Parts: sequence; structure tokens; C-alpha cells
Amino acid sequence: MNDSSLIDELPGELLMWVLIISELLVFGAGLIAFMGVRLTDPTGFAEAQSHLYRTGAAFNTAVLVTSGYLAAQALHWRRTNFRLKARLALLCAAALGIVFLIIKGVEYTGKAAQGITYETHPFFLFYYLLTGFHAAHVLAGVAVLLLITWRDDPNNIEAGAQFWHMVDLVWIMLFPVIYLLG
Repeated sequence: MNDSSLIDELPGELLMWVLIISELLVFGAGLIAFMGVRLTDPTGFAEAQSHLYRTGAAFNTAVLVTSGYLAAQALHWRRTNFRLKARLALLCAAALGIVFLIIKGVEYTGKAAQGITYETHPFFLFYYLLTGFHAAHVLAGVAVLLLITWRDDPNNIEAGAQFWHMVDLVWIMLFPVIYLLG
């Protein structure tokens, strides 16, 4: 008889899964609120959305997905005793997180230059809240990636990669809803 439960079979740390689920619920609630308010003014939301830098956001999607791949590879390489490769992959993953933040910063600066703030339209209130909160998670994730590069125990890398994949997943949810949904 097998006494293992689904929780016992989860990879990584249980508390990291609790954090990930809670973060996904927060972002999910924000997206549901965004879509609900969008229903009240679809034309205004579409016009506001036309001011976004979709190419940069698409590039940022590729940046984060690549970074997530590198975090996963780092865990594989560390488990197979390729410690230097693992550390380089983590550093590259963190560097791509910084690239994401730079592109996001350029996007925010462009909006500011156009006089677009969170008060311009409800779309931009959600845009800044959701993408800004996500950017804060990217910043935290970069710090985690750098920390686990230094403390590169496989369990640390697995927990850090779990968090980083959550950051990826949130962006994969935000990108189409905020930038593409017409």
C-alpha cells in the first residue's frame, strides 16, 4: 500500500508552492478585475491599449521564457555535477531578468513622455498595477537567482527556479490579456 499523497509528490518545497498559488490568485484576481472593468468600456480600453509597445512586450516574453529555461537547465546541471555550467546558467537567467526590467523601464518612460499615467484611463491603472507588481516580482526573482548562484545547493536552485517559473507564468497570463486582447 502506498501512503504517499499528492503533496508528497510535489517537486520542490511545499511553502514555495503555497507562495506560488497565493501569488497566482492575486494576479488572477487582478486580471479578472481588469477584464470586468474592460467590459464597461471596450472602446476606451482598445484605444488605450493601442498606446502599448507590443513588440517590446513580445520580446520580453521571449526573454523571460528563455530565462526560465536557463533556470531549469541550472538545476539539471547542478544535479549532474556541472556546477560551473549551473552557475553560469543562473547568472544568464538573472541577466535576462534585468533585460526584462530595462525594457519595461523604457516602456514606462515612453508612457510618461506621452503624459500617460495611471489616471489617464482605467486601462492604465490596471496596466501599471499589474505590470508594476510583476516587475517587482522580476526584481525579487533576479535577487533570488543571484543568491542561489552563490548558494548553489540543488534544493536552493529548485526553490529559486520554482519562484522564477511562477514569474514566467504570470507574464504569460499578463501579456495576452493586457497587450493583445482586442
